[in-house]
Amino acid sequence: MLYPLIRKFFFALDAETAHGIGLAGMSFLESAGLLGLLAKPAPACPVEVMGLRFPNPVGLAAGLDKNGAHIDALAGLGFGFIEIGTITPRPQDGNPKPRLFRIPQAQAIVNRMGFNNAGVDALLANVRFAKFPKHGGILGINIGKNATTPIEKAADDYLICLDKVYGDASYVAVNISSPNTRNLRELQKDEALDDLLSRLKARQQALAEQHGRYVPMALKIAPDLDDAQIATIADALRRHRFDGVIATNTTLSREGVDHLPNGNEGGGLSGAPVFRKSTDVQHKLATALAGEVPIIGVGGILKGEDAAEKIRAGASLVQVYSGFIYRGPELVAEMGQAVARALAEKKPVTT
Repeated sequence: MLYPLIRKFFFALDAETAHGIGLAGMSFLESAGLLGLLAKPAPACPVEVMGLRFPNPVGLAAGLDKNGAHIDALAGLGFGFIEIGTITPRPQDGNPKPRLFRIPQAQAIVNRMGFNNAGVDALLANVRFAKFPKHGGILGINIGKNATTPIEKAADDYLICLDKVYGDASYVAVNISSPNTRNLRELQKDEALDDLLSRLKARQQALAEQHGRYVPMALKIAPDLDDAQIATIADALRRHRFDGVIATNTTLSREGVDHLPNGNEGGGLSGAPVFRKSTDVQHKLATALAGEVPIIGVGGILKGEDAAEKIRAGASLVQVYSGFIYRGPELVAEMGQAVARALAEKKPVTT
């Protein structure tokens, strides 16, 4: 009941300003031992995915805490795992402001942030300060490329980040699907995808030997893919033995919001309008993969039933971002309950 009142205050502010104040506020409540005023615990529902044991299948998607500065506060809201980033090798400011826009009538957000972040070294300092990963919490680190790095050199940036975060990540997410870094989505295509995944996999194997620990990698893809592209990505994921795939990022489509204020702002659209598109892509991907690569379903989850539908469409885990902005911490427990039911329904009956 508390969050709708808080949301009214935040929605009166510029979206990016509210984002910063909200995260700082959650960290303050966590340090004061008052975070329970906002959060109800999600039900225990342990699942094993990518060789990791998750206490529940509901995660926070990358983008909310780009620099990993609020890990403990976010973890205290009941998530089974937290994904931070997207991070790049060097700090960068991202795109000019304003670059984050709400569309309340559609429970949607448009962002063109452009991987604004303090750089991988700053993120790692925050990770090493946080209690959550020290206590066994599952922390994903999402990596990308700097805007000034030519697309033909993109793999170098991903490898730099992979080298640096490997020892501190539970898993690494490889973001090649943001629409806000020029030409980034070209990496989803044929030879470019094959080359990137091959180089990442080789480095992952070398790092596993070096660290004595295998850290899984998941590829984050766009919802704006046709059937042939989905088939190509599924084939590449299998051939390169990737550990997971995150489906999906934001969409370039403006279907359902083009008539609304902020609906035609440039950038990626997230929230309720992307639910059907992302879930359809996820379902086709699940069919193509036939269970060989686990899927993390994300995109447009605004209620528990949305998360359950992602599970029924083939996801093993789910993540939320925009729905968390609109619904607040109560959504985490609601998703947890719905996903636990959906997973129980999927399990074969034994006699």
